[in-house]
Amino acid sequence: MPKVNIASVAASTKPHFPILDGLRGTAALLVVGFHLMEGYFPDFSQHPMHHGYLAVDFFFLLSGFVIGYAYDDRWSRMSLMDFFRIRLIRLHPLVIASLVIGGLAFYVDPFSTTSSSVGALKLVAIVLWGFTLLPHKDVRG
Repeated sequence: MPKVNIASVAASTKPHFPILDGLRGTAALLVVGFHLMEGYFPDFSQHPMHHGYLAVDFFFLLSGFVIGYAYDDRWSRMSLMDFFRIRLIRLHPLVIASLVIGGLAFYVDPFSTTSSSVGALKLVAIVLWGFTLLPHKDVRG
């Protein structure tokens, strides 16, 4: 199969639906809000967003549709490896940034007793392992 120019494959002539982006953004904010309130309402029967966890399902459902729609007419011009390369280039920098920010927040958290029991070298190793997106046991024990 001939080499595919990823930049030309990424350009699409299909119409864009901003409402779907808005719905995905709303679902993402609901998920963040649900998780922020978990600390204040550990008993889910008292949680003000009773079924807020369903926003995750809604987000993934919409994302699956958007990705499927975006790449539907490109499959004839790209291989599966091209698709994975495009997705990796788009998403992996956010994974790396999130892991670094999360690792720093874990290490400097003044309210956690666990962060002091995890050494800096171990935390760096776990964050680097996280860059691979492979699972690892919880550092808290």
